[in-house]
Amino acid sequence: MKITITKNEQEFDTVSAWRIIAQMLEKKNSVIGLSTGQTTINMHRIVSDIYTQYPFDVANITLFNVDELTNLDRSYAGSCYTMILNQIAGPLGIPADNFIMPPTLSDDFEAESILFEKRLAERGGADLQMLGLGSNGHIGINQPGTPFESETWVSPMDPDFEARVRRETQVPPEIVLGGLTRGIKNIMHTRKLILIAKGAHKAEIVKQAILGPVTTDIPASVVQLHPDCEILLDAEAASLIADYAKERGYSF
Repeated sequence: MKITITKNEQEFDTVSAWRIIAQMLEKKNSVIGLSTGQTTINMHRIVSDIYTQYPFDVANITLFNVDELTNLDRSYAGSCYTMILNQIAGPLGIPADNFIMPPTLSDDFEAESILFEKRLAERGGADLQMLGLGSNGHIGINQPGTPFESETWVSPMDPDFEARVRRETQVPPEIVLGGLTRGIKNIMHTRKLILIAKGAHKAEIVKQAILGPVTTDIPASVVQLHPDCEILLDAEAASLIADYAKERGYSF
């Protein structure tokens, strides 16, 4: 496990963007997993801006997102498909066949979960996963308590997030919302993980995930066991583990 701490949020966004670009340049047919949310918007923009100024070959790059909302129309601005399409897949001109996402609407999400993993496996599996860290330690939409051996499935949403989505979409309460997410086992089979977090509000969960015990109470703690994992943080998110990182010579 490697820890990289940037000086500030702006540097974090740039370093994170270059991690994605480096993977694309290193392996022309990379399969790259992304995450959505406030942590990743700027890094995706930087990737797109660099590509616009200095185009490089992305014809055989495959992109996917670690999760997707369920029982909402894909046109919803908060759907992972729409966010990734607008932020990075579209600006890079990733071919539609190389943008692998499960549907947001289905009569059989179990079958969609299997198909999602099958499509990734057909391309050789995921090379890189940019993995957001939730405030309660979730990765993907694998909430606390999710077994480490879980495979791609539909998880309940975090209650606060679900309440926000319902306000924005006016989805009636009888429709069950959730998220089709790669399971923890699937995430851990990715060749390289980069766990990303920024902001002071993430400092405590970063400490628990990186320095605490490996436990399903903090799903992100499992990355401690991954053979090729980088923890990429800005200074604020790293504030409670800075001394630990310095003692071990991790990069700043």
